[in-house]
Amino acid sequence: MRGAIAAGHPLTAEVGAAVLTEGGNAVDACVAAGFASWVVESPLTGPGGGGFMLVHRARDRTTRLLDFFAAVPGLGRAPKEAAEMESIDVDFDRETAQVFHIGPASCAVPGNAAGLEAAHRSYGSLPWPELVAPAIELARTGFPLTRQQAYLHAILDVILRHTPEGRRVYRRRAAGERLRLPDLAGSLERIAAGGARELYEGELGRALVAHLRDSGGVVSSADLRAYRVIRRRPLAVRFRRREVLTNPPPSSGGVLIAYGLRLLDRLPHEPAGSAEALAQLAEVMREQSTVRQRRFAGDLYRGGLPGRLLSDQAVRRALARVQAVSSTTHVSVVDGEGNAASLSASAGSGSGVIVPGTGIHLNNMLGEYDLRGPARAGARLTSMMAPSLVVERGRPRLVVGSAGSVRLRGAILQAIVNVLDHGLGVEEAITAPRVHLEEQELHCEGGAEPAELDRLEAMGYRLVRWRRRNLYFGGVSAVELRRDGSLAAAGDPRRGGHGVVVG
Repeated sequence: MRGAIAAGHPLTAEVGAAVLTEGGNAVDACVAAGFASWVVESPLTGPGGGGFMLVHRARDRTTRLLDFFAAVPGLGRAPKEAAEMESIDVDFDRETAQVFHIGPASCAVPGNAAGLEAAHRSYGSLPWPELVAPAIELARTGFPLTRQQAYLHAILDVILRHTPEGRRVYRRRAAGERLRLPDLAGSLERIAAGGARELYEGELGRALVAHLRDSGGVVSSADLRAYRVIRRRPLAVRFRRREVLTNPPPSSGGVLIAYGLRLLDRLPHEPAGSAEALAQLAEVMREQSTVRQRRFAGDLYRGGLPGRLLSDQAVRRALARVQAVSSTTHVSVVDGEGNAASLSASAGSGSGVIVPGTGIHLNNMLGEYDLRGPARAGARLTSMMAPSLVVERGRPRLVVGSAGSVRLRGAILQAIVNVLDHGLGVEEAITAPRVHLEEQELHCEGGAEPAELDRLEAMGYRLVRWRRRNLYFGGVSAVELRRDGSLAAAGDPRRGGHGVVVG
């Protein structure tokens, strides 16, 4: 089938492209690529993580969001003694670091396997084992680390090799060296044969619970059995006369992206890369941070937040202020029939906990400061992940999402603005240098025009000037359906991403 796919790793994209070539639809390709990412992007995602998939069906023009993000554990019998989380610094360069909290106590109930299975049952067309098979082969035979993946392994080494099991699975490797994950291949074979229930009711689940029980984690067999994928209506917002569909509450990323687009839609067009355009982005990011400081976290669960935040009155108040001042992976797919799938999945930074003999690296979502939500056992944690879709005249115009922790919302926002506002092609839109506002500092990625940054600094902004592009600024993957009907796909070079057009 004709189509296009973009992902965070060339092998992830190529697995999805092969499925399209074999006649699979967008969801088939997305599911197969998702499994492949568990292997070739194992520091970022895997069966121990959670995620979301946004699915658009061409025949009835409907779009649904599958929520299979991590859930709060605590059902059933509590462990005798819960462990404390450990704080780890991850350095993106010599000057910029982020603190992550890891260890058994940071592990939430994973959802990735259940989510891919739910997407396949509802929308897939090819047999389930066929979609898992490429990932099994990659894990069994191995693959060479790209330069970007070797860098990622290096900065996450303190987490990946935090335990004896981690040191057995991951040794330090340079770009070009081969990584094999035979234990993960065995777990994938179980999932291919028995489905996701192997992780929630079978041997894999029992091994996971036993290991966490012995090491001070709180995920129980009852937590795994109770886990369900939730289907949601996507959040919709108008931007430049198109409809943008994204991840709704209780996740936070989609709401904040929608809020940013609403503000930018009322602001004048500025030339791409100009100090004025960068200042607009900085002030919109400041507004996004401001609304998160109120009752935002609780409102994500109480309902009604999008209506209040995106109302004309709220936008006018925010514009008055703006004008006064002047670890994740993603797969995007469109097939030849106009179906689209946008998958964001993550294990956070990883907990450092690898279930012995399974290759399953568990998430650290309970330790992610930005994701803390309700303490009620079984509740879905909030997330910044926001698989998104731009619809024009009922057809997918842009399928986009990103990795990047708290910076992914800005990466997605800037990619959408670059395509719809500045008329850039999807590859240029992703490659263009980005900005990120962190408290009072505006981080400006390498590649920006120095003269425009000087002007921005003269406006009063405190700049942090990066010398080159860096995965700190996110990892966008996007597919574009151009007005002439042709397709384009691009993965983010910051993370070694890749795009493939089929047919």
